[in-house]
Amino acid sequence: MKIASLLPSATEIVCALGLSDALVGVSHACDYPPEIAGRPILTEPKIDPADNSAAIDDAVRRLVGDGLSVYRIRSDVLQQLQPDLIVTQEQCEVCAVSYREVVEATRELLHVPATIVSLKPVGLDDIFDDMQRVADAAECSPMGQALTQRLRARLDAIRTRSARVHSRPRVACIEWMEPLMAAGNWVPELVTLAGGTYELVAAGAHSPTLSWEDLMHYAPDVIVIMPCGFGLRQTQRELPLLTRRPEWQRLPAVRNRRVYAVDGNAYLNRPGPRIVESAELLAGLIQPGFFAVKIPANSYVRVEP
Repeated sequence: MKIASLLPSATEIVCALGLSDALVGVSHACDYPPEIAGRPILTEPKIDPADNSAAIDDAVRRLVGDGLSVYRIRSDVLQQLQPDLIVTQEQCEVCAVSYREVVEATRELLHVPATIVSLKPVGLDDIFDDMQRVADAAECSPMGQALTQRLRARLDAIRTRSARVHSRPRVACIEWMEPLMAAGNWVPELVTLAGGTYELVAAGAHSPTLSWEDLMHYAPDVIVIMPCGFGLRQTQRELPLLTRRPEWQRLPAVRNRRVYAVDGNAYLNRPGPRIVESAELLAGLIQPGFFAVKIPANSYVRVEP
């Protein structure tokens, strides 16, 4: 079987299932695990992902407002690879090539119709269900069951330990800085699992824009800055968008030095097997007395006042 992945989380799922040798092509954003280096690239962005937050947001809104995808399929590569299974997504219109374009491209370019698995997670259970759906489509259902059982067991261990915490600080997870957005989808569940309180967004809801007035009223005890698609260095370059605001120094999390910039590209925003490491990361930041040893290496930096 030849598998093509059109988004990073799908690539991680395929590899976690032990199918990396079957992975014939990946997206431009796929960067993990290391063994995928050098695979043919099937997609490219229509925007500059290294641009600043405001410019990226403006470009994305213009494209989506015109009914266009933020990414394009490299038709010549897809035609050459002729995959049997394509894994893409429908959950977010700015995270990968649109599902409609994938379907149209496969009709036009493939000699034999490929099976298309479209991921659409909004909560933690959905992430595990998607892993099993990929395994089923790749004809390795037992491997999917074993993978999801292992990952769920690790989450259960966090949940059991966090049940013993003495207090649950109020947490704000910032998914974008200009405009300000709060993290939704599975992030509220992760915060609760990790021993925090999260009241900015309901679990399973899409990430909304957030006014500074609302953030000040919320008065978070812990702030986790985790822009979607940004690695740690890019996030650090953008921090002045927050830290230069006059309201910033008045936030309890800032006064108490409990603000963290996180690699949001690798963790928290990527609904694949590393969602468990994401939970461990959050737990270590929210409840350091219980979970500090679980934080993945090089995953965050403290933001100084």
